[in-house]
Amino acid sequence: MLKELNSKVRVAAFIAAAFLSIPVGALAQGGSPVAPSEEKVKAAVTRAYDLYKSDTSGKNADYIPFLAQVDSSMFGVAVVGTNNKVFTTGEIKYAFSIQSISKVFTLALALEELGPDRVFQRIGSEPTGRAFNSPIAVVDMPSHTANPLVNAGAIATTSLISGKNEDEKWNKILAFYSKAAGEKLSLIDEVYKSEAATNDGNKALAYLLKKFERIYADPFESVDIYTKQCSVGVNVEQLARMGATLANNGVNPVTGERVIKAENIPYILSAMMMAGLYDGSGGWA
Repeated sequence: MLKELNSKVRVAAFIAAAFLSIPVGALAQGGSPVAPSEEKVKAAVTRAYDLYKSDTSGKNADYIPFLAQVDSSMFGVAVVGTNNKVFTTGEIKYAFSIQSISKVFTLALALEELGPDRVFQRIGSEPTGRAFNSPIAVVDMPSHTANPLVNAGAIATTSLISGKNEDEKWNKILAFYSKAAGEKLSLIDEVYKSEAATNDGNKALAYLLKKFERIYADPFESVDIYTKQCSVGVNVEQLARMGATLANNGVNPVTGERVIKAENIPYILSAMMMAGLYDGSGGWA
């Protein structure tokens, strides 16, 4: 998975690096001492796209058959500021499946419902040092779930979401993602069906969690909802807006709606730093 992400990670690193050294005279209109000027953002987006649009390293995720068929030449870059300034280039309209980025926002929803103490008591917050889908980590780690961003912990986090039945839980998750994106998102049914037909590994993780009493709803129901959340479609601008909602202390910069409690944001960002790139997180940090 990390190999598949390498090009995009380099783009993110490039854009971040472009913003690290901002002179005092380049303060944004909002007065932030670290915000870059619009010209610097535009230049970084354009240069990142030009540098990496022809990069053909890596390959599609072929463990989900539908994803193996997606045109790998599609590439877009979007930056959304907390002031709702938007900078885009490349393929910005195609809805890619959100996949593991969904874990961040299901964690956010669980924190909204239960609070950090109850969530992390049930899920844990330690990096595994192993692959994101490792069954060995479930067996060996004292928390079993490890953290909310590896698959076992993410499935357990999904199982924490309240609802009378599977449909109510799923609709709540989708509505929450839509609030973070600032517009209605939808399930990509073809991705869901393809992933649901090949998710035996995640079902195995869920049943291991059941053995250790670390999953909090029906295991297969939780895996099915988790599979749906990974199959939500987002284009790059919608995804950037979800990131901007985190950067804006939980307030969507487009709608002005508070999506996530401000006090929960540090817990989410800490989880992303420690485990957001799985066993490559230390190198990224």
